[in-house]
Amino acid sequence: MRNTQHPRDQIMQTMDRIYRYRMTTTSGGNLSIRDCEGNIWISPARVDKGNLTRGDIVCVRADGTVDGVHPPSSELPFHQAIYGARPDIRAIVHAHPVALVAFSICRQMPNTRLFHQAHAVCGKVGFAPYACPGSAALGQSIAQTFAQGCDSVILENHGVVVGGSDLPQAFQRFEAFEFAGKTLIKANQLGQVQFLDDHQLAQAALRSVDFDSFEPPEASPVELELRKELCDFVRRGCRQRLLISTEGSFSARVDGESFLITPTQQDRELLTPADFVLVRGDQRESGKRASRAARAHQAIYQRHPHVSAIVFAHPVNATAFSVTDTPLDVRTIPESYVFLRDVQRVPYGVQYGSDGSISQYISDATPAAVLQNDGVLVTGSSVLDAFDRLEVLESTAEALVNARAVGQVSTMSDAVIDELRAAFHLP
Repeated sequence: MRNTQHPRDQIMQTMDRIYRYRMTTTSGGNLSIRDCEGNIWISPARVDKGNLTRGDIVCVRADGTVDGVHPPSSELPFHQAIYGARPDIRAIVHAHPVALVAFSICRQMPNTRLFHQAHAVCGKVGFAPYACPGSAALGQSIAQTFAQGCDSVILENHGVVVGGSDLPQAFQRFEAFEFAGKTLIKANQLGQVQFLDDHQLAQAALRSVDFDSFEPPEASPVELELRKELCDFVRRGCRQRLLISTEGSFSARVDGESFLITPTQQDRELLTPADFVLVRGDQRESGKRASRAARAHQAIYQRHPHVSAIVFAHPVNATAFSVTDTPLDVRTIPESYVFLRDVQRVPYGVQYGSDGSISQYISDATPAAVLQNDGVLVTGSSVLDAFDRLEVLESTAEALVNARAVGQVSTMSDAVIDELRAAFHLP
């Protein structure tokens, strides 16, 4: 899609998002865009990243002149070096998010084969040896790594740099890379991490959604309300880091034959109510592309009339359980068990199949499941109910991970579980 937003606004808004997500600090990180005329638009030096305005963005023109009220970032030399080494790169994100910094100071790179989407989004991963910030030597070190075809690069004892064909792609790579790093750190506290092989990655990448197109009638008040509700909760999920911009799907049942679902390949936080796709039987709303998980959602709705909303998501702590063999035992506190009951584990790839077998792992007694190397599946009686369960599932997973640093986990006894079942009339 042709980008019509000015580089000043792209940089300002993306930096605001990175800062809100706590993936940079007030003074850390820098973003740039190379425009069609060869000018480099870049964030300024020594300006509060939490209050950046469009007027703060600096333009370094192709002839070397600088236009701006501030000096450009001190890291401008390595931005210029990357653009010189990779003509296909038109935008760069550099920051010091905590998980990737942890890898940088251990001189390691996150293995993005944790799940298919992270591997696809992050591209080829590289490592650049240390050089002094702002120096020509640092620019040379990073540019050489990018010249080898790398898209997401760990900087030794420094942080990370990612490039993309535009700033949205660079941001998505940066976000997915940090998410993979966080998940690995959590998973390593649980047990042996399982990575996907080439066949498993291809299994996810090659799945298709074969819906015909149709022109739906005027939307009913029920549909309109669900569109707004889905939009609000998807945005909330992104801001609470339960979802990220490139991963996850959220749907809501409209009636016995139809449901609304997130579109594929669109930034989750930036969705509007009109972006959600209406699916009815073997048809989807014309001019839109439904999530590639749409068939899995459809199978669950067809098998379980009590389900009115479904989320496939990748919250960090719950996803850490999905990439190890460690069971996610939610018998920790009453709220966790009452909301989630016994969480099933789904073998890898079941949700990609066309036979609808993913629906067998959900029931009244098991509203949530861990998907091997693919996050979690949560269902609910409403959009709010599904989102609430997703929050509880991630909070429970985080408590279990944190408990490893405290002592031995003591789950509730069978007698306590029986008491909860009776008190809350659980199936």
